[in-house]
Amino acid sequence: MSAAFTHLAMHVRDLEACVDFYQTYAQMRLTHDRVNEGKRVVWLAEPGKEKDFIVVLIPGGPGREQISTDYSHLGFALNSKAAVDAIADKARSEGILEWEPRQEPYPVGYYCGIRDPDGNFVEFSFGQPLGPSIEK
Repeated sequence: MSAAFTHLAMHVRDLEACVDFYQTYAQMRLTHDRVNEGKRVVWLAEPGKEKDFIVVLIPGGPGREQISTDYSHLGFALNSKAAVDAIADKARSEGILEWEPRQEPYPVGYYCGIRDPDGNFVEFSFGQPLGPSIEK
């Protein structure tokens, strides 16, 4: 038996801020929007991957005050170091950059980390053996 990882669901404090964040920083698209038991539930996906993997955002979460030594994070691959730097510059200007861009040995690659509106760390990387930055 094999299992396919299809989605990650997160309760968030501010649904609208989180939807805007993932659409802006990760270029995710809204693929499903419904009201369930009086609460709006949103599905977001990478363009073209709507049937492969989604992030489900559900309102009513307590938020997450992740400490700087907690490296739990969501990871997004980008297609260049310049793209990582652009994300870092934008996040720095908005006061949400947590990890300055840095190069690590393979398989980690070049990355930066920012904080989403709910307090989760989100990594943007280039050069990992995952995602669009690696030729398959």
